[in-house]
Amino acid sequence: MKGIIKYFVFLIIVLGVGYLTFQFGIEIGEQNILKTPPPNITNADSEIDFSLFWETWRNLEMSYLETEDLDYKEMLYGAITGMVKSLDDPYTVFFTPKQAEVFEEELSGKYEGVGMVIGIKDDTLKVVSPFKDTPADKAGLKAGDEIVKVEDTFTKDLTIEESVSLIKGPEGTEVRLLIQREGWTEPKEFILERAVIIIPTLELEIEDNIAIVKMYQFNRILTSEFQKAGSEILEKGVNDIVLDLRNNPGGYLDEAISVAGWFIERGEIVTWQEEKDEKTPYESRGPALFKDHNVVVLINEGSASGSEILAGALRDQNGVKLIGEKSFGKGSVQEQINLSDGSSLKVTIAKWLTPNEVSIEDEGLTPDIEVEMSEEGDTQLEKAIEFLKSLR
Repeated sequence: MKGIIKYFVFLIIVLGVGYLTFQFGIEIGEQNILKTPPPNITNADSEIDFSLFWETWRNLEMSYLETEDLDYKEMLYGAITGMVKSLDDPYTVFFTPKQAEVFEEELSGKYEGVGMVIGIKDDTLKVVSPFKDTPADKAGLKAGDEIVKVEDTFTKDLTIEESVSLIKGPEGTEVRLLIQREGWTEPKEFILERAVIIIPTLELEIEDNIAIVKMYQFNRILTSEFQKAGSEILEKGVNDIVLDLRNNPGGYLDEAISVAGWFIERGEIVTWQEEKDEKTPYESRGPALFKDHNVVVLINEGSASGSEILAGALRDQNGVKLIGEKSFGKGSVQEQINLSDGSSLKVTIAKWLTPNEVSIEDEGLTPDIEVEMSEEGDTQLEKAIEFLKSLR
C-alpha cells in the first residue's frame, strides 16, 4: 500500500512539474512569437530590431478592446504608409489598390474633381496649376496659391495624395478650400463645385505669322497632337514659334523628349537623370524640323517637371529665351512600382538635370526675360510676340 501511495505522490509531482513547465513554455513561446517576424523577413540594418513591429501587432491583437474592429488589411496599409511617409519626400508615396486606380484615372486625362494639379513646396501644399475652364480656374485659383485647409482639415501634415482624396469627389458636390496668396493679409475661403474634368492637351493658334502652341500636359497623346500642330506650322511656312508651357504640370518623360526632338538635333542631350553617383543621358530622337526656327518659351510657377525639362533643354541646346516667371522646381524622378495585391509604390529614384547639368529640383528655372502677369491682359504672351518680331 505504501508503495502505491508513493507512486501516486510521485505521479502527481511529475504531472505538476510537467504542467508548470508546460505553462512556462507557453508564456515564453508567446513572448518569442511576439518578437518573431514571419518567414522571409530580413533586416536591412542589423541595428534595427524588426521584431518590435510584430510585437506591437500581436499585442494589438490580444489587448485592443474592440478586437472585432481590427481590419488587418488596413493595419498593414497604414504601417506601410507610415514607413514611406517617414522618408519626408512628398513624391514618394504608397497607394492602396483603390488609390492606385484613382492615380491612373488622373493620368488618363478625365476624372471628377476641381481641375488643378497640386504639389508640396517649402513644406506647404500649393496649387501647381489650375486647368483652363475648370472649377478651380473659374473660381480664380492661381499657380502658387497655398492651400491651408480642405474643408476642416489642415493640410500641413497631409501628403499630396491625401490632399487630393479630400479635394476630389463626385460631380455636383462642393468642397471648401482655405487659400493664402502672396500679398494677402489673411487667407480667403473658396467654395468650388466639383465637375467632370477633361484635361486638354494642346491648342495651336497662328497669328501674324507666329505659331502659338499651348501645351497643357505631357499625356500619352501629346506626341500625336504635336505632330499635327507641327505639320500645320510647316505647311503654312511659319517661322516664329511661342511654346506656352505656363501651368503645365508635366507628365510622361517620353512625351517631353518627343517634343524636344522637333527642336533639338538627333543625338543631342535633352536631359540627364542623376541617381546616386551615376548620370544617364536622354537624347533627342529628332527630327529637329524646328531647329532653325525662332522660338521662345513661356513659363511660370505652374510650369513643372516635363515642362521644365523641355524648357531647360531648349535653352541649353538652342539658346532659346525663357519668358515669364520662375518655374515650380519639380525635378525629381519617380518610378511607379506595381505591388502584388494591386497596390503600388511611387518612389523617387533620381533627379533631372538640364543638358548643362543644372538641377531643376527645388530651384526651378529663372526666365531670361522676367514678366509678371497683369490683370489687364496677357503681358507675358505680348512680350514673347514682341521679342520674336524683333528678330525679323
